[in-house]
Amino acid sequence: MQQVLSNRIITLSESETLAMSKKSRALESQGINVINLSIGQPDFFTPDYIKEAGKKAIDDNFSTYSPVSGYADLRESICKKLVRDNNISFKPSQIVVSTGAKQSLSNVILALVNPGDQVIVPSPYWVSYKEMIKLAEGEAIYIETTIESRFKITPAQLEAAITPKTKIFLFSSPSNPTGTIYTKEELRALADVFARNKHVWILSDEIYELINFNGKHESISQFEEVRDNVIIVNGVSKGFAMTGWRLGYIAAPQFIADACEKLQGQVTSGTCSIAQRAALTAMDADPLKSEDLKRMNAAFLKRRDLVYKLLQEVPGFKTYVPDGAFYFFPDISDLFGKSNGEVTITGAAMFCDYVIDKVYVALVAGEGFGNPNCIRISYATSEEKLIEAIKRIKTLLADFK
Repeated sequence: MQQVLSNRIITLSESETLAMSKKSRALESQGINVINLSIGQPDFFTPDYIKEAGKKAIDDNFSTYSPVSGYADLRESICKKLVRDNNISFKPSQIVVSTGAKQSLSNVILALVNPGDQVIVPSPYWVSYKEMIKLAEGEAIYIETTIESRFKITPAQLEAAITPKTKIFLFSSPSNPTGTIYTKEELRALADVFARNKHVWILSDEIYELINFNGKHESISQFEEVRDNVIIVNGVSKGFAMTGWRLGYIAAPQFIADACEKLQGQVTSGTCSIAQRAALTAMDADPLKSEDLKRMNAAFLKRRDLVYKLLQEVPGFKTYVPDGAFYFFPDISDLFGKSNGEVTITGAAMFCDYVIDKVYVALVAGEGFGNPNCIRISYATSEEKLIEAIKRIKTLLADFK
């Protein structure tokens, strides 16, 4: 029946992260002890005060359709959050609340990109970026980076990539999959390039804002000369451990917000009413004062340091200390061509398949993120599981020469 399907679905790739998670669940259903380091999901529970807001919303009968762009008081609270945390001013009408930051990104790309328009994406990138661009019939233009540069692009690279056909520049900081964070000075230098290229819209994915080990989050929207060209994407999934609540949002120029509301009105309409009431409480929480957020960040920082130390002992792994999010993106190309007498490691995808099949540790190959020499390791799980997982990998590699 393949010929019945549309070309857009036939050419669309499955999310590599979700594919590995699916394989992990299949093995777990057989009673196998799988350690899943493939999924970008905090292993903490949503803070109690946010859960209570969700329960109260049910009791208060928030059970009808919500406005397409989100409840007015939630959008107002998001505006206050942007002033409080980022010193950036938006009107509530410029906020569109969606069913996760993934929908927010899709809305913007579909609202702006025509067939043949170019979208510049630093590589490595989150796996869904390239597929969203493909669905919009745009052309992804990748800027290659290296582990030596901590996977950051330079202003010169950006300038060289921009053409008259460039519509969007899409990036994340803190980054998935690398954990890289652009400093204020680095963002300033990129903003100078965009100031000379006003036809380019900057789509800034800031979903990992609150998982930052460098201190204050820096957004490219802080620079006045490019502010009107920036669309911020954020949400509650990562920083507040609310992945299942499915709520993200954009802060955008008014005509883009209106376009995304129009699109969303024909696809999903307003996101879950209960999730919105819970998110309102999350937005009202000052991250500098929240003990729950401090506790989660402290745990992530401790795990980061633990994993970095353990990875130094794994042969063939080259990495660095990431600044945020909860990922390592080590280069494992030194392992390519090595054999244990039975199999030869031919690439990152083959390595990840071999690891889950032999020692039941789920990783994600770098191919889906734009770098076939790397793998992504999520440390959003317990220290005990991280220690055991890396021990299994290290033991498995001991026989490869």
